[in-house]
Amino acid sequence: MSITTREHDVSDIRLAGAGADKIAWAGREMPVLRGIAERFRTERPLSGVRIGACLHVTAETANLAIVLRDGGASIALAASNPLSTQDDVAAALAAREGIAVFARKGEDRDTYYAHINAVLATAPQITMDDGADLVTELHTKRRELLPGVRGGTEETTTGVTRLRAMAAEGVLSYPIVAVNDAFTKHLFDNRFGTGQSAVDGILRATNLLLAGRTVAVVGHGWVGRGIASRMRGMGAIVLVCEVDPLRALEAAMDGFEVTTIVDAAKRAELFVTATGNVNVIGKDAIAALRDGAILANAGHFNDEIDLAHLTAIATACREVRPFVREYRLKNGRSVVVLADGRLVNLAAAEGHPAAVMDMSFANQALAVEHLAKKAKELKPQVYPVPREIDERIAASKLAAMGMRIDEMSEEQRLYAASWKSGT
Repeated sequence: MSITTREHDVSDIRLAGAGADKIAWAGREMPVLRGIAERFRTERPLSGVRIGACLHVTAETANLAIVLRDGGASIALAASNPLSTQDDVAAALAAREGIAVFARKGEDRDTYYAHINAVLATAPQITMDDGADLVTELHTKRRELLPGVRGGTEETTTGVTRLRAMAAEGVLSYPIVAVNDAFTKHLFDNRFGTGQSAVDGILRATNLLLAGRTVAVVGHGWVGRGIASRMRGMGAIVLVCEVDPLRALEAAMDGFEVTTIVDAAKRAELFVTATGNVNVIGKDAIAALRDGAILANAGHFNDEIDLAHLTAIATACREVRPFVREYRLKNGRSVVVLADGRLVNLAAAEGHPAAVMDMSFANQALAVEHLAKKAKELKPQVYPVPREIDERIAASKLAAMGMRIDEMSEEQRLYAASWKSGT
C-alpha cells in the first residue's frame, strides 16, 4: 500500500472538528501534562528533535503529541493497534495541529506496517513505542536509520518484555526508557485505567449484566488485578487463572478463587485475558468452553486467544453486533469473541480515562526530554524512568487533586538515614 500523502493518511479529514472537541475534552482531565506543556512552550527543550511515535491514536495521545510539538519537536505518529485509532482524532491532528499522522481504524496488516514505515521515513532521532513494533521494524528492516536514533521510550508491558529480550541478546541498538515501569504508570494506568476501560469495552460491545455472572480473569498482574477488582465491584463472581504461584497466592488472599484455565472454561461465562502471552485460551480450554462463552482480551496483541484453532473448528462465523463475532462449533456450541481478540478497551471503547493517561503521558513527555539531554551518556539498554521524574509527576497529580502531603522534619530525615538508633 502506498501512503496517500507525505503529511498524513487518515480515514476522513472532514472529521477534524469532532476530533478537536474530543482532544480538548480529554485535555481538561490532564492537568499534569498541561503543566508540562506550559514549561515546554517557554523552554522549548525538544527544539529540532525528530520523534517517531507508534502509539494508540486517541484523544489522550493527541494531547501528548501537541505537547511534544510545542516543546520544539517534529513528530510523526502511527497507530500501535489496527483497531485502536479514533479517526476523528487522527483527522484533527493532521488538519488542525499540523502533525504527520498515519492511522485508520480497522486498517489491515499491510497498511499498519506501511504506516509504521511512513513514520520511519522521517528518520526519527527518538522513538516512542507501544508494543515495540516500530522498534522491531527499525531493527529488522530499516537498519540504515539506526545510527541516527538517540533513544526511545516504551509504553506497555508487552513492549518492555520484547525490548529486554532484545537487550539480553545484544541486538538493541540504542537506549530505551521503560515508561511502563514507572510507578505512576503501571500502578494507575494498568490497574485503574485498564480495570475500568476493559469493563467499559465489554459492556459497550455486549450490554451484558455483570452482576451474578461468572467471569474468569486470566493473569493477575497489574492489569489483571484491576480487571478482577472492577468485575467484582460490578457484582461478578470472579475466577483467576495464573501460572505464577506468587500472583496466584495474592489473588487467593484478595478473596478470588484461583483455578486452572480448563476448569474455568467449564464454568465461566466471560473470559478476559491479561497475560501478554500467546494462546492462553488454547485448544484444551476452547474444547471445554460452555455454550455461549464470551472471550475478550486486554493484553496488547491479539495472540492470547487461539483464534486460528477456533476458526479451524468452526462451522460458521458471523458478526452479531459491532465487535462481537460468534463462532458455531462442530459440537453444536457457540463461542463469542470480542473485537477480534484485540484490546477490547480500545477497539470497542475509548481506552483509558484521560485522568489516568495524564500520568502515563507526563512520563512519556519527561522521558523524551530526559533522553534529549542524556541519551549520549546511556548504553543500548532498557532503563527505568528516573525516580525524580516519577515523584515529580505524583506530586503534581496530588496537587491537581487538591491533596497535600507532609514533609519529614530534619530530625526524621536524620533518623531515617541512621543505623545507630535501636530499641
